[in-house]
Amino acid sequence: MKTDVEISQNAELLPISEIAAKIDIDDQDLEPYGHYKAKVSLNNVDDNLGKLVLVTSINPTAAGEGKTTLTVGLGDALTELGKNAVLALREPSIGPVMGMKGGATGGGYSQVIPMEDINLHFTGDFHALTEAHNTLAALIDNHIHHGNELNIDPRQIEWKRVLDVNDRELRQTVVGLGGRTSGVPRQDGFDITVASELMAILCLATDLNDLKERIANILIGYTYDREPVYVRDLKVQGALTLLLKDAIKPNLVQTIEHTPAFIHGGPFANIAHGCNSILATKAAMHYGDIALTEAGFGSDLGAEKFMDIVTPKLGKTPDCVVVVATIRALKLNGGMNKSELANEDLQALEKGAVNLYRHVQSMRQFGVPVVVTINKFGTDTDAEIELLSKLIGDNLGIQTYVSENFTQGGKGAIELANGVLEAIEQPSDFTSVYNADDELEIKINKVVKKIYGGARVELSGKAQTQLKRIKKLGYDKLPVCMAKTQYSFTDDPKN
Repeated sequence: MKTDVEISQNAELLPISEIAAKIDIDDQDLEPYGHYKAKVSLNNVDDNLGKLVLVTSINPTAAGEGKTTLTVGLGDALTELGKNAVLALREPSIGPVMGMKGGATGGGYSQVIPMEDINLHFTGDFHALTEAHNTLAALIDNHIHHGNELNIDPRQIEWKRVLDVNDRELRQTVVGLGGRTSGVPRQDGFDITVASELMAILCLATDLNDLKERIANILIGYTYDREPVYVRDLKVQGALTLLLKDAIKPNLVQTIEHTPAFIHGGPFANIAHGCNSILATKAAMHYGDIALTEAGFGSDLGAEKFMDIVTPKLGKTPDCVVVVATIRALKLNGGMNKSELANEDLQALEKGAVNLYRHVQSMRQFGVPVVVTINKFGTDTDAEIELLSKLIGDNLGIQTYVSENFTQGGKGAIELANGVLEAIEQPSDFTSVYNADDELEIKINKVVKKIYGGARVELSGKAQTQLKRIKKLGYDKLPVCMAKTQYSFTDDPKN
């Protein structure tokens, strides 16, 4: 089989204007970036929304379990069946692209293209976010240097700098060295751009005004009297919003089989909410009869946050959840050595299947239909597939769909597509894990017990202090966004 790069570069690309025309995007709403990608204005997007399918997975291995590949393949399969399917996916970050995980445009014959453009720089959204974030960092230090009217304590600044590179040497730094003209010396550091609060804000904003308001409310640090300081106190929210005026617009590209795909934003699910922008998902639902989106990492992270954080802002609940499982990940969860995952091991598979059961049960708590698919790898044996399908049927009472879209494209996910079409017509009764007016500790407890399967929550002294500060700031009635390892339901990646 050809490599992902070979498949991508040999694919026939249609002009982006043709892709836009397929879903009735007006020329005046299209802002091309070259021949094969474009920004889309949302002037004509209303609340006339189609069906929504959320794709999630079990706890992943380090390389991921193919959610994006599966989402692309499912979209192509629905298109093959004559449905107007539109994708909404996250943008790749250059750090992970150049690291262990690699690109984020799918794989095999289920890719969004042009692959190299999307993975590297794309339309400049992440660069704009980096500039806006670092502009705020510079303005904070500049304010302190020029008299510090707001009385900001340099030891309590909550706003680091960012760049879209995995550079461990810059995680902890000291800035302001070089004398009186070079600022006030203090400890600082760099996060990756995707971890910026601006990334999460951009992906939750419903329009430019909402983005500006959210930026104004960013907590940047505390005064010497331990009082909070916000961006609005610096009066720079307008300037920062201006830097993001184009980045807020979703990007339109295509799959190898020419299914339209909006790719926009991408906060990490193990620290933020882990979903593409609300604007991209809303555009996919507006222009498509069926929109498909994905949530980062396993259902315990991205999917839970999609349900409890994104859905209220989106104004639409998923009509179906697809849980992606791979035999290699289940064997890893069953105790098999990582170096031996290509070998058949039915005992490890059966033991690890418990992880899948919990993910499905977690998603069922939200009251929406759940579909399970096995993303087939070349090393999977017939015996393993047969066993897992039987285990799922016996323990969950549902059919399992085997997807081979990596090697076959959309045709390899036709059975799954038919299963999804049945699921989205089933009645649903959406229920959040917690109530919006629950006390903060109750929200945390409900997530831990219902989603993670924990018995109780134990708060350290530091955590209790942080919760007191959160309540004092008035954040306790907001949804909770848990930071946790993606490799396990617990807080231990090895357990």
